[in-house]
Parts: sequence; structure tokens; C-alpha cells
Amino acid sequence: MKPLRVAFFGTPEFAVPTLEALARQHHVLLAVTQPPKPAGRGLTVRQPAAARLAEARDIEVAQPRRLRDPEFLARLRALDLDVGVTAAYGRILPPALLELPRFGVLNVHASLLPRWRGAAPIQHALIAGDAETGITIMQTEEGLDTGPIRLQRRVTVAASDDAVTLAASLAQLGAEVLTEALTLLAADSLPVTPQDEGAVTVAPPLTALDGHVRWHASAVDIANRHRGVAGWPGSSFEFGGSRVKVLELTALPDAETGAAAPGQVVRLTGDVVQVAAGSGIVELSTVKPASKGAMSARAWANGRGVRVGAVLV
Repeated sequence: MKPLRVAFFGTPEFAVPTLEALARQHHVLLAVTQPPKPAGRGLTVRQPAAARLAEARDIEVAQPRRLRDPEFLARLRALDLDVGVTAAYGRILPPALLELPRFGVLNVHASLLPRWRGAAPIQHALIAGDAETGITIMQTEEGLDTGPIRLQRRVTVAASDDAVTLAASLAQLGAEVLTEALTLLAADSLPVTPQDEGAVTVAPPLTALDGHVRWHASAVDIANRHRGVAGWPGSSFEFGGSRVKVLELTALPDAETGAAAPGQVVRLTGDVVQVAAGSGIVELSTVKPASKGAMSARAWANGRGVRVGAVLV
């Protein structure tokens, strides 16, 4: 296959395997990422992961503040692009940009569209307890993940997966499926399948509140949310006016809670603290109180005088 002339749009770690695959097989003429932002305790300004890889591969990098900027669009037009590729870029591309490449723009999306359109498909799939997810290569339109499906690959969600591990595996899968899609595109044999608008679900960006443990939910739902918010914002609850991060928990869905209300401590055993959920019990294993290091849940409970009957909120 003759290498394609490509402009790549992507920003975080999820985008890196896709850019690597493109750089191996095609002419990546420009890598477009979000501008660097301050991060970490020292608010150090650091280039996004995709920009760092592009620089290491001697690929020209652009970080426009406005995608509709006439100079930026003229720059893209002059590249005589075959196709654009997006992978977690973080912005909706305007129509004036979408029409520039010969074959339009393909998006590497980490869900089985039309399920989980939006910015956080991996997290919402886990929170919902989906048994499978996957990668969709979609033809990008002006709307939010509304374009037709070009290629799709399904995978089973492992019980051990959380948002961090699942994102890493889907990033690799996305690069593989995109490679296949571009081969079919060059041969004019890439399918086009409209999305089923009746099956749409939406995956908006997570907020800090999404990590708060919802004790009235079932133990299974609490564990699924914990998996979905891993990385950021993480799970947490409050006790005595202080927030406590939850690093490890387990659902005991068939455990009896007796007369205990959701959020009430029902047992302290070994290194764990067992808490009543809406149904079943949540077993807290490792926690991190504010301004302290990680510790067993039992050690935290002993230090704070937490006894059976105490209520976590």
C-alpha cells in the first residue's frame, strides 16, 4: 500500500500508540495536540504525551488555540492531505477542517458506538458494568461522535480492569484497528455504517463528584464506579468532616447487612472495614486519609476511633 499523507490530532497517552502506528506506515506531516498545561503539585508545564512522541520522531507539531484560525487551516490545506486521524484530541473539529483531507477525518473512539458517545467512554462503560467494549473507527462529522462507523472491534471487559488498565489496552487496540481501517480505505473497501440513533448513550467528562462513594447503590455498582473513576478522580468518602480516598475495595454482593443503613460500618476484621451498601457489603481494604500515606482500612479505622455502627458519607 502506498503510504498516505496524514495529519494526526491527539493529546494524551491514549493517542500515543495510534501516532506510533501511523509514523511506521504513513507520512505523518503534522501532529496537532492541545497546548501544554500546568500539571502536578508544582504546576509544571509539560508537553502532552502525543507532542513528546511527535518531537522524538521529528514530526512537526502544531498546538493551535483556535482550529478555525485561517492561518492554521491554510497550513493544513497546503499539506495536500489524504486523511486526518484523531485519537483523544479533546476538541470537536470544525467543518472547514473536516473537508480538507481527501478522505476526510477518521476518529479512534474507545467504545462500541453508538454506546458511549463523548469524552469519557472508557470510564462510563466501567461504571455501567458493561461486559464488553471496544474500538470504533468513525468518520468524523461536526457533531459529537455522530459520524458513521467505518470499522469496529469488540473486546471483553475483564473483572480486573479499571479505567487505567482498560485505557492502556484499548489504546493499543485502537492503533491496530486504525491500521486495518487505513489499508481498507486506501483500497476503497472500508465499510460505511450509519449509527443507530435509538441506541445512543452519552459519556460526559467526569467531575470530582463522580468519585464520591454512593453508599445507597448496590455493592456491585459501588465497585464498578470505583473501577471507572480509577486514575481520576478516584473513589472517596467522608468521615468526621475529613475526606478519605479509597485505593482498594471489594464488593460482597450476597453478604447480609442486617438492620444496617447504607454507609454504616458493619464489621472490622483483619485489615479491612466492611460497610453496608444499598444491597450487599463493600469491603474497604486500602485507604488514604488527607495528608497521609496509604494504609489498611483497619489501621485508619483504629486511628480515627471508627467502630461498628459508625456512618461513612
